[in-house]
Amino acid sequence: MTEQILTLKELAAYFKLTEKTAYRLASEGKLPGFKVGGSWRFKREDLEQWIEKKKGSQSNA
Repeated sequence: MTEQILTLKELAAYFKLTEKTAYRLASEGKLPGFKVGGSWRFKREDLEQWIEKKKGSQSNA
């Protein structure tokens, strides 16, 4: 089964970012995530929807 919830480290690898950059983007609300016990978590489904939305907004720019 594919993991549906990613940690900050997994998100950084998924987007090919440093963990520091991923943390900054999440804390600024630029990535769809939530905190559990002070640690960031990201739903893969939310990230895929976010990517599609961003792709759509860039092609219309």
